[in-house]
Amino acid sequence: ICSHAVPDLEPRLFSFNSPHGACPECDGLGEVVYFDPELIVPNEDISIADGAVKPWKEGAANYYAKALAKHYKFDLQMKWKALPQEIREIILYGSGHEEIPFVFEGGKARFNTVKSYEGVIPNLERRWLESNNPMSREDLNQYRSAHPCPACSGKRLNKNALAVTVDGLNIAEMVNLSIANALTHAESLQTKLKGSRATIAAPILKEVVARLSFLSHVGLEYLTMSRTAGTLSGGESQRIRLASQIGSGLTGVMYVLDEPSIGLHQRDNDRLLESLTQLRDLDNTILVVEHDEDAIKTADFIVDMGPGAGEHGGEVVVQGTLDDILKSKRSVTAQYLNGKKEIFMPKERRKHKKYITVENASGNNLQNVTAKFPLSVMTCVTGVSGSGKSTLVMQTMTKAVSRILHHNKDVPAPYGKIKGLENIDKIVNIDQSAIGRTPRSNPATYTGIMSPIRDWFAKLPEAQARGYKPGRFSFNVKGGRCEACQGDGLVRVEMHFLPDVFVPCDVCAGKRFNRETLEVKYRDKSISDVLDMTVEEGLEFFKNVPMIHKRLKTLMDVGLSYIRLGQSATTLSGGEAQRIKLSKELSKRSTGKTLYILDEPTTGLHFADIDMLLKVLHRLVDEGNTMVIIEHNLDVIKTADHLIDIGPEGGDGGGEIVATGTPEEVAKAKGSYTGKYLAPMLKKAKKVA
Repeated sequence: ICSHAVPDLEPRLFSFNSPHGACPECDGLGEVVYFDPELIVPNEDISIADGAVKPWKEGAANYYAKALAKHYKFDLQMKWKALPQEIREIILYGSGHEEIPFVFEGGKARFNTVKSYEGVIPNLERRWLESNNPMSREDLNQYRSAHPCPACSGKRLNKNALAVTVDGLNIAEMVNLSIANALTHAESLQTKLKGSRATIAAPILKEVVARLSFLSHVGLEYLTMSRTAGTLSGGESQRIRLASQIGSGLTGVMYVLDEPSIGLHQRDNDRLLESLTQLRDLDNTILVVEHDEDAIKTADFIVDMGPGAGEHGGEVVVQGTLDDILKSKRSVTAQYLNGKKEIFMPKERRKHKKYITVENASGNNLQNVTAKFPLSVMTCVTGVSGSGKSTLVMQTMTKAVSRILHHNKDVPAPYGKIKGLENIDKIVNIDQSAIGRTPRSNPATYTGIMSPIRDWFAKLPEAQARGYKPGRFSFNVKGGRCEACQGDGLVRVEMHFLPDVFVPCDVCAGKRFNRETLEVKYRDKSISDVLDMTVEEGLEFFKNVPMIHKRLKTLMDVGLSYIRLGQSATTLSGGEAQRIKLSKELSKRSTGKTLYILDEPTTGLHFADIDMLLKVLHRLVDEGNTMVIIEHNLDVIKTADHLIDIGPEGGDGGGEIVATGTPEEVAKAKGSYTGKYLAPMLKKAKKVA
C-alpha cells in the first residue's frame, strides 16, 4: 500500500560504512558541510561599505554592492543587521531570474552588462566545486561549517535501516544511549524476550551485556556508543582498549599503560585501579607509567626515575615497595608522598565582583544550566568524568566567546545568552596541542626568542664585516642555511616498502647552516651551538643580553630548563607544549583583561611540576586576568578561588551544577563527589605564609 519495500535484513544494512546502510545524502558521515552565513557576515554591526560581507574583496564589493544598492534602493553605509531581510537574502543567495544592470570600471575601461546576480553563497559553492587548488580551497574553507545532515538528522543510516526497531528503539537510538543506559536496556531485554525470540537473542545479549559491563568497570559509563574516535581523549581510548583486555580473560600477559588516570575523577580512578588489580589477579603483569598518588600507593613495586628532568634525570633513584620509596632522601616523589614537600593552599581566596554568565547551556547532556564564571580569579570546573565540564567550558563558553570576540568559525553548543564580555578583551585557550606541525618548529621560534638571537648574531663584528643580515641566521630562508638539507639538518631516505628514514645531513652534519654562517661565533659558540643549548645553559650564556635572557627566564619559570632551544616541536610532549605556550603568554605585556582557558593542564605532570605550574597560573591571575581550568587534580582544585562542580553523575545522570563557591564551601556540599574527596585534603593542607 505504501509502495515501499524493505530489503532482506542483513548486518551490512545497519552499517554506515556500507552503501547498503549509509544515508545517501551524507554518505554515512551524519553531517554536511556548507557555506555558513554567520561566517560570511561575522559582524552584523558594521555596514557593507565597512566590509560586513567578508568574502567580498574591495573590487568586487564596489562592483556588486553599488549595483545592488542602486537597483534595490538601500544604503551601503547601513549596518548589516539594519538591512531588510529580503535585501540580505538577495545579497547572500542571489536575485534569481531578476536581472540587474552592472557597471564595471577599471582604469580607463568601462563595462556595462545586465544579468541576474549570482549571490555570495552560490558563488562560493561554484568556486569550491570548480577549484582543485589547495590554497584556494583553504581560503574558501574559512566560510564553511559542519551541521547535522538534514536527511538522516545525524543518524548516518538510511530510512530502511532506521525503520527496524527492537523494543521500540532503532539502531541509531540504541547507540546514542550512554553505556550505562545501554547496559540497563540490554539487561531488561534478557527478561522481556520470550520463547524462540529469547533463544535467538540469548547469546547475542550475553555478549553485549558483558562488553558493556567491562566498559562501565573502567569508568566509561558516561560515553555514548556513537561517540566518534576523534573526540575521545587519550585516557578514554586507552581505557576502551583496557576494557577489551579485561573481557578476553587472558593470563600471563604483560600490559603496559601510559597514564591511564588521565581525565578521571577521583571516584572513577578508584574503579580503574580495581580493574587493574583484577587484571593482575588473573596472573598478568601490569606496567604503568603514572603520576597519580593513589596509583603509586596501590602498586606492588615502584621504580622512581630522576632525580630531575632532562639532562638532570635518567637515573633510577629508588625502586622497591612503597615503604622503600618513602625512606628515600633523594627521591622528589617520596618527599611529596611522605609530606616533607607539599603544594600549599593560598593564605586567602581572591574576591570577585564581576562575572561572565553563560545562560541556558543545553549542549550534549547539559540540563539548561546557567553558569557564572567570576572574573580576575582562578576558577576550577570540576565533576566526575562525563558530567559535562568540557561541554560547558570548551564547547559552549570558549567557542561562543571566540566567535563573538575573534569571529572564530567554530559553532558553539546550544546556549541562550552570554553576558559580561565587555570586561575582557581576548580569550586564550592554552591546550596541549603541538606548537608546530613540522620538525622546523621549535621552542625558540615559537616563543620569539629566535628573532633577538638572529639580531644579536647579525650585530657581531664578524657578521657586519661580511655584510650578514639577521636572515642569514635563519634555517628557513636561503643564504645562511645548508641547501643540501634546506635547513632541516636531516635528509629523508626513501625505503620503498618500509617507512622513510631520516639521517643527519652529510654536508652540515645536522647543524642546519652552511660553513660560512657557522664561522660567525659569539663567545666561541655558533648559531647552531646556541640552538643545541638547553634553556638552562642558554640563560647563563645570554645573561648579559636582557632581551634574550628575559624570554629564556619565562621558560625556566614554567619548569622547562631541560629542553633544547632548537628541539623539534614534534618531539615535545603535550604537557611541554602547553607550558611553552604559557611561557609565551608570560612574556607578553598583560592587559589584565585576558580570559585563559585550560583543559586538564596537569596531564602528565609530576607533583613538583604541578607546584611550578600553579605558581605560573597564579602569577597570570595576579595581573588581573581570569583563569578557567577544567581539572580533576585535587592539588589544583584546593588552590582555586572558586569552584563550579558539575554532576552529580556522568552522561545522562549529569549536566547540572551541583555546587559552586570556594573549595571550603564545595567540600561541605551534599551530593558532590568532588566535595567528598576534597574535604579530607583541605583538613590536612597547609596554607602558604
